[in-house]
Amino acid sequence: MDKQQHNIYLDESCHLEFDGFPVMCVGYVKVDTQAYEAIRADLKHLKIKHHAPTELKWNKLSSSRLGFYKAIIDYFFSQEALCFRAILVKHKNDLKQDDFNKGSHDNFYYKLIEYLLRPNNTDYVYRVFLDIKDTRGRERLKKIKENFHTFHLGESPFMSFQHLHSHDNILIELADFFIGAITYKARGLETSKVKKEIVAYIEEKSGYHIDEGTEPWEMKFNIFDYQPKKRSE
Repeated sequence: MDKQQHNIYLDESCHLEFDGFPVMCVGYVKVDTQAYEAIRADLKHLKIKHHAPTELKWNKLSSSRLGFYKAIIDYFFSQEALCFRAILVKHKNDLKQDDFNKGSHDNFYYKLIEYLLRPNNTDYVYRVFLDIKDTRGRERLKKIKENFHTFHLGESPFMSFQHLHSHDNILIELADFFIGAITYKARGLETSKVKKEIVAYIEEKSGYHIDEGTEPWEMKFNIFDYQPKKRSE
C-alpha cells in the first residue's frame, strides 16, 4: 500500500553569518497532502475576509490587520492536518567554536535543515519545499537528498526537495510568520506593539514561551532551543 504523503514548507530567519543578529531560526509548516487544497482555500478566504491580499510576511506586519493575524493563528491551531517545527539557534556568533559547524556557516545552515527534518515519521513520505535563497541552493538541496538517502539506507522518506518563492505559497508565508515571531522574542525586541501582541497570542495558543523552546515530544508546535556548546581545552 502506498504511504501517505505530507508536504513540508520550510523557511528561515537571520540565517546569514555576518548579519549582526545573535540568533537564527529555521522551521517549517507541514501539511497532510489530502487536506492541502482545502487548507489553502481556507487561508485564501481568510485573506479575502480580512482585506489582506498581500503576502503574509513578518517584516511587513500592520496593526490594522491584527484581527487577520489572530485568525490565521487560530486556524493553524484548529487544524489537525497542520503542524510546525523549528530550531532556534542562540548565540550564533559562538558557532565557530562548535564542532557541529565544521566547514563553513553555509554547511551549518544546511546541516541544520537535515536535523530539522530528521525526526519525521518514516511511515510517511515527504516533499520538501524551501524558499529560494541563492543560486547555489539547487546543488545543496541535491546534497541533502543524498545524505538522507544514505542515512535511511537507500529508503529515504524524503521524495523531493524543491525551491519556491515565498509569495507563491501561503504555507511558506505561514512558516515565515511563526519563525519571525520566534526570533523577535528571542532577540528581546520591544519595537512593535502589533508584533508583541502576536507573540503573546502565539504563546497563549501554544502554551509555551517561544524563545525558550518546547517539550521535545510536542507535536503541534515544536521548537528546539539550540545553543552552541563550548568544549574544554
